[in-house]
This record gives sequence, structure tokens and C-alpha cells, in this order.
Amino acid sequence: MHWYLYPFSILYGIAINVRNKLFDLEIKKSKSFKLPIISIGNISVGGTGKTPHAEFLIEWLKQSYSVATLSRGYKRKTKGFVEVKTNSIVRDVGDEALQIKQKFPDVKVVVDEKRVNGVKTLLNEKEKPQVIVLDDAFQHRHIDPGMNILLIDYNKPITKDYLLPVGRLREPARNRDRANIIIVTKCPPTMNPIDFRIMFKELNLFPYQNLFFTSFTYTSLKPLFGSKQKISSLNDLKGKTVLCVTGIANPESLYSEIEKAGATIKKLQFSDHHTFTKGNINKIFNEYNDIKSSDKIILCTEKDAVKFKTEFQNSELINIPFFYVPIKVKFLNNEEDNFKKIITKFIGRFNESSIKRDEIGKS
Repeated sequence: MHWYLYPFSILYGIAINVRNKLFDLEIKKSKSFKLPIISIGNISVGGTGKTPHAEFLIEWLKQSYSVATLSRGYKRKTKGFVEVKTNSIVRDVGDEALQIKQKFPDVKVVVDEKRVNGVKTLLNEKEKPQVIVLDDAFQHRHIDPGMNILLIDYNKPITKDYLLPVGRLREPARNRDRANIIIVTKCPPTMNPIDFRIMFKELNLFPYQNLFFTSFTYTSLKPLFGSKQKISSLNDLKGKTVLCVTGIANPESLYSEIEKAGATIKKLQFSDHHTFTKGNINKIFNEYNDIKSSDKIILCTEKDAVKFKTEFQNSELINIPFFYVPIKVKFLNNEEDNFKKIITKFIGRFNESSIKRDEIGKS
């Protein structure tokens, strides 16, 4: 804790509280729309797993609805409304939006820093979406989404954190009361019953709020540039030396999984949403060559893979074994069906005769 920053944290808190109060008193207006909008966001800075949870929702909902996703396109160089294509580049649309589009090519993915304008533009198109997923929009109160999903990192509870810049909170932890659903993410797959009770007590939820717990599972490793090595899972890394290249907020869980697999890990960590340069590529290449073992690979996250695939297909990296590892969301306590029922009920409040195609839940 950098306590000398505490006065700035107080000033930041005052500004945030005034802003939220203006929305609460309807002095500043929140725009609502006549279709189901689901917001996924967080209160704290850094990786709580927004993109994997958004992907979970999209993969399920698109089976029965026409789904669009809208985000601001963090760190993109463009402005205004931009539709993401599978061949877009990160600097034009942002890494997370491009990752979603490449994973779900049949889903409309758009970015717009003015989310109200983004929704209006989507609704003016010939093929209107039936459900919109807003990514990273808990603080974006210009839209009333109807369903607010708040993500909290199990390892960094918001009730024990502080406002920026002293801590990691974007706004006071008490503002979790705006959420309809709270998901505690990155939980150990085998949590003790007492841990659930402690978390439930600490969060002190209102009756209208629902609490869920999720963990991440790492799926089959995929070659970034068509490596000839046959590696299907993290378990296949046993005995190998892995250069783990990350540009995400919290790579510790990935490090842990690599080590548990019996691999020797060498870490090359960049900041969250890092824009890789040619200099970075040279550094990665040199770090790989400096590894003495002949049984070695490079491994990155799916979010980082999007950048390497679109920006550096002609670099020296294509000649070395370079893999990425996707992650999936798993609900603990067999609560996935209950989560889906809540979302289904929310969507059902809108004009079912005009938006429903099939009974949802055939996942």
C-alpha cells in the first residue's frame, strides 16, 4: 500500500460518489432500450475474467438468439462505431473484441466508446440483434442494461481493497448493490463449504441479488503458427521448458498450471493489454534461443495470441513452437443451470413473440 497516495484516493472517491449520485437522482440520465442488454463488468482494475465469461454467455445465447456484443475497444487507435471483422487488427478494434469475433465469426461484434450510440446504431441496422452483451460496462451508467453481472476475483476480494490509486477499486465496494448477479471468479475448483459461507457473509447481498462461483479450466493447447509439435494439453508439457509470454493483468494462475504440469517455466511478463512491438518480438525470440534445453516451447494466453496472429505472421516467431491456451468458465456447485434460468427469465420479460426463436437451454 502506498499510503502517500491516500489523499488522491479520497479525491477520486469523492468524484466517483458525486457521479454515481447524479445518476441515482436521475440528474444524469441512464438510457434504457426495449431489448435485453446484459452487462458484464467489475469494480476492480485488472483481470477478473470478463472475456471468458462474456464468451460463455455468447456461446450459449447464440444457439437461440441473434446476439451482438458491444465494448469500447480498449486501447484501439480508432474512434466511434466500428464493426469487428475476423481479419481486423488489434489496433483498430482492441484485443478482446477481436478475440471474441475470431472465436464466434457468426456473432456481430462492435466497438464504440459511446455505448448508447453503439446500441442505437445496432438497432438501426437491417438485422437487429435480439440480445446485446455489453463488455466491461459496470461503470458505464449512461446505459441501463437491465441485467448487471459483476465479477469479483476470489483472490482479491473487493471488501478488503481500497480505491484507486491506493488500491485497485474503480469505485467503492458498496456499489456492488447495482449488480443483479455477482460471480466470484478464479475460485479453486475444490472450495470448502465454509469458504462459500464466508464469501457470502462478506458480500452481504440484498435479496434481489444472486451469487455464483466459477473457476477456469484450461482447454487443449493450440499452435499459433502451425507448429509440427504435437501438444494437446498442459499435461504434455511435463519435462519441457516453457517460455510463458503474457500481456494480461494476472498471469499467476497460468504459471501455476504450467508448474503443476511438471514443466520448467521461464516468465516474460508484459502489462495488461500490452501492444507488442518489433523490439518485444526480438526479445521473445532471444529469450527463447537463450534457453539451453532442446525440448522447449513458447506459450501465451488466447488474448495475446490474437495480437501475435494478426501483427506478426511474418516474424521469426513462425519458425519456432509457439502455442496458446484457451480457457473456459466452469460454475461450481452445479449452479450453471440456475444461472441460465435467471438469464432466461430476464430475456423473457421482453417481447417473447418477437425475439424468441427456440427454447433456450439446449446447450
